[in-house]
Formats: sequence, C-alpha cells, structure tokens
Amino acid sequence: MSVTGPALADALVAHGLDPAERAAKAGLFASVLDAWHSTVGGTPPHLWWVPGRLEVFGKHTDYGGGKALVAAVTRGFAVAAAARDDGAIRVIDARRTDTLILSPGRDPVRLPGWRHYVDVVARRLAANFPGQSFGADVVLASDLPSAAGMSSSSALVIAIAEALGRIGGIQRTPEWKLNIRGPLDVAGYYACLENGRSFGGLRGSGGVGTHGGSEDHSAIVNGRPHHVLAFAFVPSRARGSARVPDDWQFVIATSGVAANKTGRAQDAYNQLSADAEALLQLWNDGSAARPRAVSLAAALATPGAAEWLRGAAGRLTNRLEHFIREDARVPLAIDAFGRADAAAVGELAAASQEEAETLLGNQVAETVALAEAARRAGAFAASSFGAGFGGAVWALVEKGAAAAFASEWGHDAFAVAAGPPLTDLSTK
Repeated sequence: MSVTGPALADALVAHGLDPAERAAKAGLFASVLDAWHSTVGGTPPHLWWVPGRLEVFGKHTDYGGGKALVAAVTRGFAVAAAARDDGAIRVIDARRTDTLILSPGRDPVRLPGWRHYVDVVARRLAANFPGQSFGADVVLASDLPSAAGMSSSSALVIAIAEALGRIGGIQRTPEWKLNIRGPLDVAGYYACLENGRSFGGLRGSGGVGTHGGSEDHSAIVNGRPHHVLAFAFVPSRARGSARVPDDWQFVIATSGVAANKTGRAQDAYNQLSADAEALLQLWNDGSAARPRAVSLAAALATPGAAEWLRGAAGRLTNRLEHFIREDARVPLAIDAFGRADAAAVGELAAASQEEAETLLGNQVAETVALAEAARRAGAFAASSFGAGFGGAVWALVEKGAAAAFASEWGHDAFAVAAGPPLTDLSTK
C-alpha cells in the first residue's frame, strides 16, 4: 500500500468505512502526511485510524457496571508515529498547527487543554511499563467536533496510547501479558489511563480528572461497521449487536454548548459518578449477611435489591431510578434495531431523553430544545448523548430524507454511520 491520503482512505473503506466518507478521510490523512513530511521527514512507519463514538443508549451507566449501546463512528483521528532516539515525545496537531514537546525530565505540572491528556497517558505508560522507551514523534488530525459528546478526548487518549505503546513495545512486556488478555481488556485499560484507576496489576494514577467508565473506549476499540453494539461493564463484557438498517441514517447536531469536562462541568459530571458509587456503598454497608457487590449493576442483580435500595436511597432516589431504567433500555434497543422497528426505537429514545432531563439532570436547555426540534423536523428517534451538560443530539431518519432533514434541523447537522473501530494502517 502506498502511503498517501487516498490510499489510506481506500484502506479504511476496505475495513468498513462508508464510501461516502472516502474523500473526507483522504483529506484528513493528507494533512497528517503533509505535516509529517515537513517536520519529521520520510514515511511514517506507524499509522492508525481512531474513531469517535456514538452513544445511542446508556447515559451514565458504564462506571456503575451497567449496559450501553454504542457504535464507532465515521469521524475521528488520523494518526502517524515513529520512534525518537532522545526520549522526547513530540505531538503535532496538523489541523491546528499546534505542537507539544514533552521532555523525559519534565516537571510534574498540569498542562493546559489537550496537552494534559497527552501528558497523563505518557506518564501512566512510563509508570506501568518501566524500562520501556517512549520517545516518539506523533502527528495527528481530527474531524471530530470538540467537546460535543463524541468522545474526542477518549479518542485522543487512545491515539496517544496506541502510538506510544507500539513504539515502547509494551505488548511484549510481562506486565501487559499478565493483565491484558483481549480487546475488551485493551479498552478497559485505556479507560483507566483516562480515569486514573488501576487495571489489574497496572497501578493507577491521577488520570485526567474525570471519573468515567470504559463505554467510549469499548466502542472505539471494539466497534463494528454498520452495527450498534451492547456492552456491560465492571468488568467489560459484550452483550450483543444489531445491524443498523440500511435505510436508517444517524444525523448529529451540536447544541453550541461545549461539553467540557472541566471546571463546574467536570464537578457535575463527577457528582453523577459519585452518586452511583454512594448507592453501591449503601448496598454494601446495608447488611453483613449478603455478599459485597463490585458495582451498582451487580448489586441490583440480587433479588429484591431494587426495592431495598429504593427504600434506602433518600436524596439518591432519582439517580437510582435513572440507572435502573436506562440500563434496562439497552437490550430492548438491541431487539428493536434487529427488527428495524423505528417506532420502538423512537419510544425508547423519547424516554431516555425525558429521564435524562427529569431524573439524571445532565441536560441544558439547548440539548432539550435540539431533541424536540429533531422530532419536529421528521426524525423518528432523537436523544442527547455523552456526558451531558452541553454537547450534541443524535437523530435517526430515513436515509433518503437525511440531507433535507439535516438542512431543516440546522445546528451544523451532519450524517454519520457506524464505521470501523481503531484500525492499524501501519506500513511495517
């Protein structure tokens, strides 16, 4: 395979990318290669496609051990990398013409913006795999909308982890082989780079500051073209898949409110995680006669647990009720997609949106209005997705009507499909 933007786009189409996206991906990879040639030189030996993800159902369920219905999408990161001899890590954003250089002996200070994510990944890998060399040049470019709920931050974490991990040879180490046994573990470990938790014997750190789960990473690493996939978490397990009907089209519009996981938004996001943990603690502290559960979902699987927790939840009642209802929607949605039952998906989406507003409390006026506008414009299903407190809304429409629908819906609406997951396009 020649290393050109069009050739790499053709390779992605062969891996399941919607052919309608070919030109856009050719341009994205071309921008990476142009930046590579002007800054590093030669041909990059390592190349990847790292998609964003679409969360269809599963709002704030993953870190509680619940289920989610997700897909890798046709927007994401084009990434190139090669080893450096001096131990430094240089990351170049080809579209923003922005550069970060991390020296081996850098001070432990928090860097701003996307640099913080790169630094966190680099430090965690160095701590978990001592003795490996992670000096690298990395060039990347993304067509994911930033802070829109499509996991641009998790995709960045995975892009850097894949690049540094390949160059550092971590998959050959005893530490990797003892703890990572398959793609679900890969996704779980990458999530722990982000949230700071330990993964098996790979000790945790501070993470990036958000206390999320591994839903995003599971979709990005394990996605399947043209399909939505269900996962359950803590630990991660596959729970089925369904093909997106050929005449259905996902369309996404951004609310204009950035879903930044920083400052007050980060505090609100983390509070939802803390509330799920508090419900689990209530269960585990409630009686010495029952076994301790590892997650809220595991506790709720015990006969009578939902009723007991409803009686004990107090201020956490809405958080509990949302978790129970949203978790239960995932298998129903898998079935509805499999039957191409637009009405059933629409009913599930309407309930998910309403309860995000009334029980979860992670909506803003703009996402509420955007979901309502999608239904008025002709979508048979629509819901906000992602962390909330801003971000975007997905809508499902008949494919033939997608262009007219997107134009009427506005808000820079664009069509997406379930595309290939993390894909290695390396030349060596």
